[in-house]
Amino acid sequence: MLSVLFIILGLALLVAGGEFLVRASVALSFKLKLSRMVIGLTVVSFATSAPELLVSVQAALDGFSAISLGNVIGSNIANIGLVLGVTALITPLAIDKDFYKFNWPVMMFLSVGLYFLLRTGNEINRIEGAILIFLLITYLWLLLRRARKSKSATEVEEVDDKLANTANFMILFWLLLGGIALWGGSELLVKGAVDLATIMGISERVIAVTMIAVGTSVPELAASLIAALKKEKAISLGNLIGSNIFNVASVLGITAVIQPIGITDPKILSSDIFWMLSFAAVLIPLAFIPKKFSISRYKGLIIFVGYLLFVSLAFL
Repeated sequence: MLSVLFIILGLALLVAGGEFLVRASVALSFKLKLSRMVIGLTVVSFATSAPELLVSVQAALDGFSAISLGNVIGSNIANIGLVLGVTALITPLAIDKDFYKFNWPVMMFLSVGLYFLLRTGNEINRIEGAILIFLLITYLWLLLRRARKSKSATEVEEVDDKLANTANFMILFWLLLGGIALWGGSELLVKGAVDLATIMGISERVIAVTMIAVGTSVPELAASLIAALKKEKAISLGNLIGSNIFNVASVLGITAVIQPIGITDPKILSSDIFWMLSFAAVLIPLAFIPKKFSISRYKGLIIFVGYLLFVSLAFL
């Protein structure tokens, strides 16, 4: 099946392109004398959201809005249900105060905001896209302000110091390679997804909230699993929450400014968005009950089983 091959190739290109883009962005940031903290909190977050962004823009331009929305909503569900669930199964996660005082409220605010945006106009238009981008800039400004005040801020993200000595030619080469791989990957992935949905007689939305979403969440899953296996306790819940914030604010914001995103599949509003809200909301009770400030193995199992239920119901 050619469509499955397109999907696999597309995902592989997206993962590789994302990796090159992260490297180039970090190396460039060092050249611009940005601090490790700024690089970790902003540059790396933007670069790791690039696969989602390109897939969503490509799908919206091709007229497949269900893929644009399904990709982001499915990715946000996968980041919590799959990535967080599986990581907690390997090693229990500690929760810092920043999680419930800042990151989680921002994620909930944007998730609920997205629901109302879609509910009221059945689309995200250019003005709403611009508002999402403005909210993202405000979030980043607050994030950097908070990080400067706290001592542990420099450890927010793994920023490879070796990249500070990268030659300009290599930075350009990585940027070019990353850009081409991301563009080619998104083209192949959207084409493969649409073809597969047609062959299987299911909606593009189902492919988007399951296969595409998991594929674009692979970088987060890989990073979290490696950290868990290395027993690095500081696998921050913040990274996953940050990724969800970026998905809604930057991916949907930028996509909507380029091409407004309409709801072409009613299931997005009647089912998927409620799954996304539930996965986001359940983190607070899980963070405090029964043991505070920890996502233990059995909590990880609950989240993961919830994710498996979501995927199986999507296909039914």
